Amino acid sequence: QVQLEESGGGSVQAGGSLRLSCASPAVAYACMGWFRQAPGKEREGVASLATRGGYTKYGDSVKGRFTISRDVAANSVTAYLEMNSLKPDDTAMYYCAAGDSIFACAGMNFDYWGQGTQVTVSS
Repeated sequence: QVQLEESGGGSVQAGGSLRLSCASPAVAYACMGWFRQAPGKEREGVASLATRGGYTKYGDSVKGRFTISRDVAANSVTAYLEMNSLKPDDTAMYYCAAGDSIFACAGMNFDYWGQGTQVTVSS
């Protein structure tokens, strides 16, 4: 059973910052990241990262504002998404996600995802 432990999120005013965390305590997936979905909108890849290093990717709408990072242990990994200069358009449900191979990172086509955490940015 896939176990992705999400934390962070919440409500913030425009221009503010939030940090999301996603822990995989039992499996060190090759790729981790986030996608988001707002009501009435399509799913959008936010960021992805090769957990062994060397590759990150960001969605066009978050480049320069969001930063993805990770801590890796032998059989676990925790990914972080630092979100700065938040805008009302960033309001969405954010899903932590993981992939079995680094190819999942390139297209942000993840194999697994969590239940999501809400991020709300007010103007």
